Parts: sequence; C-alpha cells; structure tokens
Amino acid sequence: MIIIQLILYCLIFTVMVRISVSGGSVDALYFYPKHYQERAFERGNADRETVKKKKSRFTTAFYLVMTVTLVLIIGVWNRAGDFKNAYLQALLFLEVMNIYDGTVIDKLWVGHSKF
Repeated sequence: MIIIQLILYCLIFTVMVRISVSGGSVDALYFYPKHYQERAFERGNADRETVKKKKSRFTTAFYLVMTVTLVLIIGVWNRAGDFKNAYLQALLFLEVMNIYDGTVIDKLWVGHSKF
C-alpha cells in the first residue's frame, strides 16, 4: 500500500510542476539559478515583478497541496497513531519526493526537454 501512496504523491508533485511550466520555461523562471534569471531580465524575456508574483503563487499553491496531501495520506489513509509513526512516514514521503525530483524531474524531464 505504501508504494501506491508514494507513487500517488510523486504523481501529484509532477502535476504541480507541470502546471507551473505550462506556458514554457519563462513561466517557471524562478526555478532557474539567479544568473539565468538575470540574463532573461537583461534580454527582456521577463521582468522581476512578474517572476516574483509567479513564484509566490506557485510556492503557496505547491506547499498547500503537497502538505494537505501528505497529512491526508498519513493521518487519514494510514491512520498514524502516534508522533513517531507519523514523523517516520512523513520523512519517507519527503525523502522519496526529493530523490524523485532530482532524478525524474531534473535529470530526465528537464535535462531532456526544451527547458
């Protein structure tokens, strides 16, 4: 059951990232290092205020969705009975998401796409 939950959590993570880049790489400029952002600003591809607003909107929605999903999985679906159990489950989910982000999202998806 935990494998299905981990896959579901990573799928939700992927959907959130996909929504953020739906308009192209400029829409997700806040994901890039500062020197790439500065270059985009210099070229006129984006402006600082727009990037700041998009980052704020995305991070708020992302943290809200991912936190609520995690709490529902651990608290409602798995019925973690004590703090230690809930903490260890949260740690597992966040570590798997971190590895998934580094390998699937960053290396495979972004590394082999137009972004």
